[in-house]
Amino acid sequence: LSQNYPNPFNPETQFRFRTATTGVVTLTVYDALGRQVATLLDGWLPAGEHTTRWTAPGLSSGVYYYRITSGSEEQTRKMLLLR
Repeated sequence: LSQNYPNPFNPETQFRFRTATTGVVTLTVYDALGRQVATLLDGWLPAGEHTTRWTAPGLSSGVYYYRITSGSEEQTRKMLLLR
């Protein structure tokens, strides 16, 4: 999972990641209090590099976290939304 770009962002950002095997991938966004605010991916993806864009509708400025889960692997990174 790469750092989102651009970061900080307003209102759209892009996520790049690589999966080693075909399988279920989940990409979710959380606010600073740990509440889930968006699910960007939740399904089967082939092995390889992938890109997903996200527009943050109706969210206020602040720190958000995005987490990717693929099989038994999980990564979390931080991003900043500036309105």
